[in-house]
Amino acid sequence: MKKENKYSVILGNLGNTCDRFLSSGYKDIAPKKELITQAAAIPGVQGIELVGTWDITEENADEVKNMLNGHGLSCVSIIPDLFGQQRWGKGSLSAKDRETRMLALEETRRAARIAQQVSCPLVNLWLGQDGYDYPLTADLRGQRAYLMENIRSVAAEFPDLRFALEYKPKEPRIFSFHARAADTLLMATETGLDNVGVCIDVGHSLMAGENVAESVVILQHYGEKLFHMHFNDNYRSWDDDMIVGSVHMTEYFELLYWLNEMGYDGWYSMDQYPYREDAAAAVGESVAFLRSVESLLTDKRMQSMRELIALGDATRSTRWMRELLLPPVVD
Repeated sequence: MKKENKYSVILGNLGNTCDRFLSSGYKDIAPKKELITQAAAIPGVQGIELVGTWDITEENADEVKNMLNGHGLSCVSIIPDLFGQQRWGKGSLSAKDRETRMLALEETRRAARIAQQVSCPLVNLWLGQDGYDYPLTADLRGQRAYLMENIRSVAAEFPDLRFALEYKPKEPRIFSFHARAADTLLMATETGLDNVGVCIDVGHSLMAGENVAESVVILQHYGEKLFHMHFNDNYRSWDDDMIVGSVHMTEYFELLYWLNEMGYDGWYSMDQYPYREDAAAAVGESVAFLRSVESLLTDKRMQSMRELIALGDATRSTRWMRELLLPPVVD
């Protein structure tokens, strides 16, 4: 019997409307309370992800928790802001400068304390500034060691929390230290801690040239290290953060099949930036797409997919998908 998936949204998806070309934003940003109300109104959404310092601090954590509880929403993860401040411009947990690393470590601890305060089980680490741009500028051995040691240090301090390492091949750095599923899995494993794993952002995985479904299988096969999922879509060349299923529909069927087959029981969290679209409508469409795919993947169809995979016949697999989604042509 297939489980019922749990859907959430990063709060900033509803309120972040600026990019590097229009820093003033494409739309006015609603107050936090209104954004939470909008999220709660999206059918299927049961959880919220919050960015530390942007959405939540130790000072307002109780207030935010009460707002979430008032709408029946769970706090799914806290994302430390280790990417959006000037001091992280040359790295955070991997910075060459020791003082910067210590500040980043304390910022991560702060996010962990907030997570405990609001009964959130996960700290999601997207370390976008931890990488390099030019040859002969990065200590490829030493900075990786800093990164691993600091992740291990904070995760060991908070054994009741899970820490998910979210990878992305580039942006804002031209090369990220956490770039692909496999190299991120290696670092998570190197910590030697059961509470350190990996977050797959579908758009980041597509951008890295991965088959997202295969990344799911790899992470689950080697120690059930898939801790969290972020959903969006893109054209593979960049992290476009588009509506889920708007580009890679067939791959999404395969992805949800393997998430179920590999026993992933975490959240299905929306991570997109609808700069020009109505944000609640765009996020709602993403959730609706995933719920529709979920409803189509009945036990009977899951068995059909197992049989198709065993056969390995591309024509039959393509025919099955076409007949599932499209009406027959009557000549």
